[in-house]
Amino acid sequence: MQRHSQNPVLTARQVPYPATLVFNAGVVYHDGRYVMVFRNDYGRDGDPQFDGTNIGLAISRDGVNWTVEPQPLFALEDVQAAFRDVLRHRYPANWVRRIYDPRLTVIDGRIYMCFAIDTGHGISGGVATTEDFKTFQWLSVSAPDSRNMVLFPRKFGGKYVRLERPFPVYMREDPEAFPIWCGESPDLVHWGHHRPVLGPDEVPFANSKIGPAAPPIETERGWLTSFHAVYKDPNLRLEGWEPQGWFKTYHSGLMLLDKDDPSKVIGMAREPLIMPEADYEVNGFRGSVIFPCGMILEPGGEVKLYYGAADTSVALATAHVDDLLARIEPF
Repeated sequence: MQRHSQNPVLTARQVPYPATLVFNAGVVYHDGRYVMVFRNDYGRDGDPQFDGTNIGLAISRDGVNWTVEPQPLFALEDVQAAFRDVLRHRYPANWVRRIYDPRLTVIDGRIYMCFAIDTGHGISGGVATTEDFKTFQWLSVSAPDSRNMVLFPRKFGGKYVRLERPFPVYMREDPEAFPIWCGESPDLVHWGHHRPVLGPDEVPFANSKIGPAAPPIETERGWLTSFHAVYKDPNLRLEGWEPQGWFKTYHSGLMLLDKDDPSKVIGMAREPLIMPEADYEVNGFRGSVIFPCGMILEPGGEVKLYYGAADTSVALATAHVDDLLARIEPF
């Protein structure tokens, strides 16, 4: 893949409200423009303890130059009230502590957003829908602990399907060897038929957790699907703000899922799609991190891959879809 010459394409300096780290952004092309929702952690530069997190909105005509809307999408209090309605339960006001890591998918012309939720009971995944990024319909909250959810852009046999990453800690030799699963739903509210898709032991360049990244794109051969893969070396301290040190390198992986059964892996690139090498990928809040979060297939075959760089900014890399498919080997 080719890194864009203007990388990073979105940084905290472009945000007109308090912002320190802007990253892990969902991106789609919709109604003649590129739309990005990004995670914003705000606080003191260099301090890993932040004052808060919100989700921002940015618009672009070319997918490179972005204009950030003047305010975050919603206040935390709005989210807390919305989820009390969704769950029909009288949780305390601070039960939802933050939402972050948004992903966007367009299905039948409507925009859907998946995101992670820190709650008083653990980390969950949520789904919401919007037509204008002003009013949101909050649809569902998963049971803890699961996150990194991404929706496929069409239904399968009348069912919505998503990739997700549960992270159980019991009954495992390696407590951080988290896999990728998928689930399906008739209405984006009720989820079931969960089944495993890929384990970290099946990825040659991972020795720790893996997880969904950008929502998949459909090709003639199947669903071209990015994922993040972590290689942990306790003897290699990387750049970062963590006082205890940062030792995890995040790569972008690429796999091909069956066109009709997206729980079935039919191919994989045996080497990372993109590795942290540029300064903005190696240096930041958590250095040596590439986290894919948006992938767009253009009419001419170019693939735009947006990714979080060092948990600090949003960057862009491009390649032709045929070149990406050529890297896929039978699984």
